[in-house]
Amino acid sequence: MNSDGNIIIFSGTKDVIWSSNSSMTVKNPTAQLLDTGNFVLRDGKRESYVWQSFDYPCDSMIAGMKLGWSLKENRNWSMSSWKNADDPSPGDFTYKVDHSGLPEFILQKGSEILYRSGNYDGIIFGGDPEIKSTPVYDPMFVYHANEMYYIFEDIYPEKSRFVLNQTGSIDHLKWDDINQEWVVVITLLRDSCDNYDPCGAHGTCNINNVPPCGCLKGFTPKSPQQYSDAFNPSAGCLRSSPLACSREEGFVKFTKVKFPDNSQVLDTTNNCEKECLARCSCSAYAITDVASCIVCSGDLHDIRSYNDGWSTNIYVRMSANYLRDIHVESSNKKKIIVSVVLGISLLGLTAINFLIIRQKRRARRGGININNHDRDYNMNGSQEEDLELHAFHLATIETATNYFFFANKIGEGGFGLVYKGQLSTGQKIAVKRLSTHSGQGISEFKNEVKLIAKLQHRNLVRLLGCCIQGGERMLIYEYMPNKSLDNFIFDRTRDISLNWLKCFEIIVGIARGLMYLHEDSRLRIIHRDLKASNVLLDGDLNPKISDFGAAKTFRGDQTEGNTRRVFGTYGYMSPEYTIDGLFSMKSDVYSFGVVVLEIISGKKNRGFTHPDHDLNLLGHVWKLWNEDKAIEVMNSNMETPFHVPISQILRCIHVGLLCVQQRPEDKPAM
Repeated sequence: MNSDGNIIIFSGTKDVIWSSNSSMTVKNPTAQLLDTGNFVLRDGKRESYVWQSFDYPCDSMIAGMKLGWSLKENRNWSMSSWKNADDPSPGDFTYKVDHSGLPEFILQKGSEILYRSGNYDGIIFGGDPEIKSTPVYDPMFVYHANEMYYIFEDIYPEKSRFVLNQTGSIDHLKWDDINQEWVVVITLLRDSCDNYDPCGAHGTCNINNVPPCGCLKGFTPKSPQQYSDAFNPSAGCLRSSPLACSREEGFVKFTKVKFPDNSQVLDTTNNCEKECLARCSCSAYAITDVASCIVCSGDLHDIRSYNDGWSTNIYVRMSANYLRDIHVESSNKKKIIVSVVLGISLLGLTAINFLIIRQKRRARRGGININNHDRDYNMNGSQEEDLELHAFHLATIETATNYFFFANKIGEGGFGLVYKGQLSTGQKIAVKRLSTHSGQGISEFKNEVKLIAKLQHRNLVRLLGCCIQGGERMLIYEYMPNKSLDNFIFDRTRDISLNWLKCFEIIVGIARGLMYLHEDSRLRIIHRDLKASNVLLDGDLNPKISDFGAAKTFRGDQTEGNTRRVFGTYGYMSPEYTIDGLFSMKSDVYSFGVVVLEIISGKKNRGFTHPDHDLNLLGHVWKLWNEDKAIEVMNSNMETPFHVPISQILRCIHVGLLCVQQRPEDKPAM
């Protein structure tokens, strides 16, 4: 620190590498590293800072730092990535607040925009969730005449940071004190619709649609084939009827969308609609809590649609011809509706009688009745008696899981995340929360509920209830404190706790559970996705088969099925199922054989490598078996009590190999 109060870093040859470059002259300069992590330069004991490191975020923000603008001082607090992992000089990516219109966050690579949050309307940015406190940090966006910035504070005792890494990914991380590592709390770019302008001019992106790109109503694709090809949607859309800047033009309301790019705030006391209509270049407008009139000119870019949650309503300018067409269409619909209502009135009594008869028949057939807080669901079954299933209220599950706090996440399957929770009674539960973007639809969800509700066996996970409310679909299971089998057999730090006797008990328990599904349950059930991660372990390490979302039922003498939609996990699926879509009880037998060999070896079938050959785990075990060296398969870290005969271990290896034979007819039954 020199006499002027500037902090300077010199090279070994006394060349200046970096300087705080403060323009203020300081009589009694003092540098101090505060407990907040802020490195400050002040004049003596004065509270104000001459210079502070918090004004220069670089690639990371910590609690108390700002991201935005001081409009009074024309100071920009922005983030820039490192050039690479070893070079902290500014890299390709920047993340900043753009205040040319209403504030919005922008991610850029050089001058190219990669992501735009959408405008701040006083509550949210675009369609993002409302800025509110989480269990880890408390965020806030300050917006007034002199400053606009994002800031957060950690919730004691948590420690977190906001990072822009070298690949352009933006993550909020939390320090995991137990594992001594940073873990992701939130990733900013969630899906392909978060990319900048993925659908082109007048196109709208909805991640719940396939393909996600489409045109706003009143617009058509520039190329009729462009939206049939999900890989080339960005050509955009054209108006079905061009604008002519006439007084007869008007606006059509679009709800739950992100406001287009290149907006500007109009400082006007006039009606926003009239103000926009008076400008020929104005193509859309919106009204927000922080601006009475915000408008767009020219083509509309970077629009995203949302199915639910917070979002903006926008009004898009339409031609007089288009408005006349939709008026005529609306009038015709009203005439049709009047005619239909008269017909419906005549058929009303007949319909009511039909519903009563159908309800009586349904009651006689029986089923699973789920009485939900929002509505009643009936999932028809084939049993003679009703099976009552407890319906949990969404608020109960949110409280039990601390609003699905990430630290409560205990698993992740093909259809969603699994959280642990605790009810007000003290009972611990596991909540399987289906993702809205998952492959499991309502049919698979009902399938899993109906199947598990009818199954009662000590080696099958027990379903406590479900929750179907507010767009959520969740299954509530008994909590398994030891999580899944794969955590033990594939984790080098834990497999020492599973000795051979316990492994043998787990193998036998899985076999009993499968035999119940195939032979002893009321329905013959094929699991179709048996694997180590779908075998849960209770407090005594007893195995319980879980995840019945892909299961199929056989009735009567049926022993085999065929499907074009193959469910399962590669490495566990039988050849005939993977290639031809043929599944049977022998499909589960194959999966069981793979799990048995994985338990014994402590190795995964998929991804297995050996320095002497290119075989997978199954091929490796067959090779050793044929060479009379099968005992070498056994996990070297596994404790083997001296009184356990080697023949028992070899018998299990033999059973595993019999189960994974290529031809279904060669495999044994459970």
